[in-house]
Amino acid sequence: MNVRRRLIPTLATAAVTALGLAGLSACSGESAAAGNTDKFDVVASFYPMQYLAQQIGGDHVNVTTLTEPGQEPHDLELSTRQTAELGEADAVLYLKNLQPAVDEAVSQSEVETKIDAASLTKLEDHGDVEHEHGSSEEEHSDEEEHALDPHLWLDPVKYREVAEGVAKAFEKADPDHAADYKKNAAALTAKLDDLDTRFEDGLKNTATKVFFTNHAAFGYLAERYGLTQEAISGLDPESEPSPARIKELQTEAKADGVTTVFYETLVSDKTAKTLASDAGLKTDVLDPLEGITDKSKGDDYFQVMESNLTALKTALGAK
Repeated sequence: MNVRRRLIPTLATAAVTALGLAGLSACSGESAAAGNTDKFDVVASFYPMQYLAQQIGGDHVNVTTLTEPGQEPHDLELSTRQTAELGEADAVLYLKNLQPAVDEAVSQSEVETKIDAASLTKLEDHGDVEHEHGSSEEEHSDEEEHALDPHLWLDPVKYREVAEGVAKAFEKADPDHAADYKKNAAALTAKLDDLDTRFEDGLKNTATKVFFTNHAAFGYLAERYGLTQEAISGLDPESEPSPARIKELQTEAKADGVTTVFYETLVSDKTAKTLASDAGLKTDVLDPLEGITDKSKGDDYFQVMESNLTALKTALGAK
């Protein structure tokens, strides 16, 4: 197999354990420092990339992730050890412009196969979606308003496009197992097609098309299924909304029949619950799937997406 092999001394393995990095691979079932030399070593930047690598690679890959379960990926800072391990991998799968620290590490690494998910589909500008009904745009920077939205994995169709591109990259980098990568990708894309159909059918006929979210992660999903996302914050989940924005949402909730303010598992729900309380709305979880934890409503991508669909159908009054 024409894959570069990693040899990491026992001392290095112990050091990684001491640093607490072993948890990074808890979801993958492989030790982050092991670097199984009989497999194709893939470093994924965060959960949606990790899931693709595992599903497409199957038994032929050893997948580790740079973002720990429960860690908000936008805020990721890499340790020296993580940067070194990235450089020793056979491939890195990441999403450019989502995690600046990862982008920098990848650009400086000598990894032979660098797979940027953003290059495998078309990113769009959803930066002003959450402000299109009001006048609070001056409160937000042009950089955030007009940034390309990286949350492509929440649209099953775009995620499918990325999966196909990842499979081709794996086939090229590890041709000995190309047939299996192709087969695994076909099975994954079939499931994504089915998920797309379930969302389309489930959200086709609803009492309202508007939903409120904690941050603007659901632009692609909203566009795909004819919905309107109104976010408390912008693309950055940690950004603070202006008082004008909160007032705007309270007014819109009445005008558009909004029943629910959605919050997330990895970000504080304080603002979402305050808005809901002040406006007399319900709250529920709409998971942007940036990581799987014990708080997630499902054990993997498909289970959480099904939970999201159920939550949206309830909040929007699906008929």
